[in-house]
Amino acid sequence: MIKNRIINSILLLTCVAIIFTACKSNPEEKTSEFKTTLSFGPGEEDKIMEAFLSIKDSTKIQFKEGRYNFNRLSINQGKNIVLKGAGPDKTIFDFSSQTQGGEGMRITDVIGFSISGIRLQDSKGDLIKLNKCTDVVIDSVHAIWHVADSTSGGYAIYPVLCKNVLIDHSYAEGASDAGIYVGQTQGAIVRNSKASKNVAGCEIENTSDAQVYDNEFYGNTAGFLVFDLPGLSQRGGNTKAYNNYLHDNNNKNFAKAGSFGTAWGVGNAAPGSGIIILATSNVELYKNRIINNNSSAISIASGLTVDDKAMEKINPAYFPISRNISIHDNIMEMGNAFPQEAYTHHMGQMLVGVEQKLAQQDPSRKNQRIPFILYDGVTTNIINKGTVANPDSICIRQDGANIFVNADIINIKSKNWHPNTDIKPFTCK
Repeated sequence: MIKNRIINSILLLTCVAIIFTACKSNPEEKTSEFKTTLSFGPGEEDKIMEAFLSIKDSTKIQFKEGRYNFNRLSINQGKNIVLKGAGPDKTIFDFSSQTQGGEGMRITDVIGFSISGIRLQDSKGDLIKLNKCTDVVIDSVHAIWHVADSTSGGYAIYPVLCKNVLIDHSYAEGASDAGIYVGQTQGAIVRNSKASKNVAGCEIENTSDAQVYDNEFYGNTAGFLVFDLPGLSQRGGNTKAYNNYLHDNNNKNFAKAGSFGTAWGVGNAAPGSGIIILATSNVELYKNRIINNNSSAISIASGLTVDDKAMEKINPAYFPISRNISIHDNIMEMGNAFPQEAYTHHMGQMLVGVEQKLAQQDPSRKNQRIPFILYDGVTTNIINKGTVANPDSICIRQDGANIFVNADIINIKSKNWHPNTDIKPFTCK
């Protein structure tokens, strides 16, 4: 097992180096000259929409300072395309008068795409969606809904089914699902960015080889999610998150019903969650500051936590039990009580129940908070009828007290329910 983990670590570092090199190369830097260079200002929205629809390879479009009012913008296919504004506080794309649903901006099948220095705001659907694109750079882009509730679009910054994505120095606010979302993508970096007032600040979903670092996620329902969900095109894995500041994520979960609030949706994120790992593998969390997320600093869960039929959905692209999770050298602090919103949320109520059960089992814990790291305790033993204490390599190296609880979720509805705080099986050297 140790040998395999060493080999996997070497492979992961090699992949990360390749991804970083690919993502770091801004399409604008690859070519100093473009075949077409266009420049537009406010009042030329019709010309801009026409330019998007008829865009050619090797095109750079510059947008002058000011507010632009759009119904929708779309680019379908192309190579080496750059959109450049004067800065996210100066060049503003406003979609508040949108008369139809869908995205504010949609980019599809583009190889070599860069957008920078622009604020997008108040679309009915997602603000910027990039679908099936390669070598994507999103730099100094702000994506904002000024009203943060279930009427907001699902995703603010939304690359999906892409390869080699870099999101840098950007900001997302008000999404009813995730502010910064990377889904079903191969190779992604999210860095130097912020997200606030979303349901989830940042989400990495069914994505392989992702790095998330030097970010600040605050004032959301949950700060950071790493999910694998069933029914999608690929399995995720190999995610590293480090040097992030995740704090004060205690807000109400306002995810939409239906697509966003289903059994598998972000509607399951309990108010007060710092980081949630769900049904994914090969995740490393280290050197993060996880402060005042007052329901759980870190939760590790299986698909069974949110779906009793998760085991029936196993296929080559999905496995519901989290495996190979490494958590070390993080700074974690919690407030004195759950956020009020947790008491009315189904997963929040479960976390409250775990804290109460621990105090019931051990009166000396009467005034202690729920431990920082919650593991649902669902292992591959339920598949192979094994008895190994930690068959799935959940490895925790954190100093201090009140670090860990195995919540024994599989027995939570039975008289045999017995969450415990024994971290020894999960302390890997």
